[in-house]
Amino acid sequence: MSAPIRLIKKYPNRRLYDTRTSAYITLADVKQLVLDNEPFRVADAKTSEDLTRSILLQIILEEEAGGAPLFTSPMLAQIIRFYGHAMQGMMGAYLEKTMQSFVEIQDKLQEQSKSIYDPGSMPSAEVWAQFMAMQAPMMQAMMGNYIDQSKTLFMQMQEQMAAQTRSVFQNMNFPGAAPRQK
Repeated sequence: MSAPIRLIKKYPNRRLYDTRTSAYITLADVKQLVLDNEPFRVADAKTSEDLTRSILLQIILEEEAGGAPLFTSPMLAQIIRFYGHAMQGMMGAYLEKTMQSFVEIQDKLQEQSKSIYDPGSMPSAEVWAQFMAMQAPMMQAMMGNYIDQSKTLFMQMQEQMAAQTRSVFQNMNFPGAAPRQK
C-alpha cells in the first residue's frame, strides 16, 4: 500500500509547512521529495488552492539560474510560443510522453549496468568490454523505439490539428476551392 500524498501548506509569508513532519521546509526540501519520488501536494494554507505546479516551477527556475541550465533560451522561447496556440495541449502531452520515454531508457541502462557491477569488486576488463559492446546496438534499438514513439505522437498531433482545422472551416466557402461534398 502506498503512503498517502504528503501535504505541504504554503502560508502568506511564503513559508512552506510539511504537515507530516510538523515543520517548516524549504524549496530544497521539496526538491528532495521530488528526487526521492515522494508523492506530495502543495496547497495554499487559506484557500487550499493547489500550488504544486507553481512550487515545481520555482524549483526549476532556481536550478536553471544555478549555472548548468537544462533549457536553452531558444527552447524556452519556443515553449512560450506554444501558450495560447491550438497545439498547446498536444505539445504538453508530447513533451510528457517524450520525457517518459527518456526516463524508461535511462532506467534500462541503469538496470543493465547494475547487472554487471558488484559493489564489492571491480569487474574485469573483459566484462566491461562485453558490456560496452552490448551498449551500441542496445542504445540504437532504444533510440529507434524512442524516435518511433515520437514520430507516432507527432503524427497524431498533426491529425488532430487537421481535424480541428477542418471542423473550424467546414462551413466556409473559399473562392477557387472545390465545392463541398455533402
